[in-house]
Amino acid sequence: MTRFTSTDPATEATNWEGEAASPAQVQAAVDAARTAFPAWADAPRANRIDAVKRYQAVLKDRAPQIAEAIARETGKPLWETKTEAAAMIGKVDISIRAYDERTGERTSDTAFGRATLRHRPHGVAAVLGPFNFPGHLPNGHIVPALLAGDTVVFKPSEETPLVGQVMAEAFAAADLPTGVVNVVQGGRETGAALLDAGIDALMFTGSGAAGAHFRRKFADDPHVILALELGGNNPLVVWDAADAEAVAGIAVQSAFITTGQRCSCARRLIVPEGPQGDAIIEAIAALSDRLIFGPWDSDPEPYAGPLISARAAQAALKALQERIDSGAKVIRASGPVANLPGAFVKPAIIDVTGVDVPDEEMFAPFLSVTRVGSFDAAIQAANATRYGLSAGLVSDDPKNWDHFIHRIRAGVVNFNRPTTGAAGDMPFGGLGASGNHRPSAYYAADYCAYPVASFEADAVANIEGEIKGLR
Repeated sequence: MTRFTSTDPATEATNWEGEAASPAQVQAAVDAARTAFPAWADAPRANRIDAVKRYQAVLKDRAPQIAEAIARETGKPLWETKTEAAAMIGKVDISIRAYDERTGERTSDTAFGRATLRHRPHGVAAVLGPFNFPGHLPNGHIVPALLAGDTVVFKPSEETPLVGQVMAEAFAAADLPTGVVNVVQGGRETGAALLDAGIDALMFTGSGAAGAHFRRKFADDPHVILALELGGNNPLVVWDAADAEAVAGIAVQSAFITTGQRCSCARRLIVPEGPQGDAIIEAIAALSDRLIFGPWDSDPEPYAGPLISARAAQAALKALQERIDSGAKVIRASGPVANLPGAFVKPAIIDVTGVDVPDEEMFAPFLSVTRVGSFDAAIQAANATRYGLSAGLVSDDPKNWDHFIHRIRAGVVNFNRPTTGAAGDMPFGGLGASGNHRPSAYYAADYCAYPVASFEADAVANIEGEIKGLR
């Protein structure tokens, strides 16, 4: 058996330790989900709603414990992890509403009887959770899947097993039927075993590289539904915006919130050449200097915490240095945060105008600036990526927005708001290397069940009159 541990990246204290599930244990979890599936799928929908409502009640009762577990494993400040716990609670009601609206049942009368649309669950859904929102994001797959009638095998990120354990305990306290939700802990090997265990759906939030691997793996197995919510090299365009300080607030919240560890964070800032662009960059840099990075429970409360690990910090700093070595100009340098563990890094701003840099997501508080000569050039630069998750425009001119929203290639596009803002009752997802056209959030209902269209008549009737060309 392989043992692994989870440590608090802000303090380096051990949060959790345990065994990774073996392939046999993973197969047993999938078999348990398979056994539970028929009864769960056939149960009245009201029963499934009652079950997830019980889970919601447990989440409400344990919200402080959940928020602290998330903070300890991710290093995110408590103010942020409390909002994540609240989002987990809110997801239940949103998912009930989404199922009825998007994948419910409807019937219309016909001359022969009726036409009916129903939706049926896929079967056993594997959910692979990410580390950055270890409660909210897998919860956003699991709850809609349960409502649709799927059963679930959930593997939390190996970086956040404590949160996975807390969620497993919440489902157990909600008294769901045996086998409906199963949690297996472990790293890449455990995840690989899960994908090979005979699943019917894979619901994943994570990197573009992992998503590409999953597409290749299941290319010849169309039975397995893939819902892939991946990363992005997201652009924020600023054009015809007079108040540089106001722009700075939007840019900072786009690029540096959650220490840059949101898939919707702005990685690229596109501004006008000349004094207007200079003023915007200066204001963003000045505001970034004021941000407090510190442990999740420090006083005063910090803006953000560390990256998920010292290893992640080292990899991010290496990627940043490679861009600098290629010719990027340093506006604000990153590096360690004084007197804090190695997972902490300072926000960085670099100018990459005219520099050939990789079209890759740096999952850290690093912002790359590109200066262009026209608004059309700004949109062209924004779209110059194989990703397509989020994008934003900051402008005082509504005409710019009208042009931008028709030309930008992304699934979440905001105007005069941070790129990281998204509503739970709207879809969330991207295209290109950012997803596979199955957005999550409100639209998760779509990939948790498949449609069944029926023509129905209550009695057998002779339909010779409908047959043309009889003798």
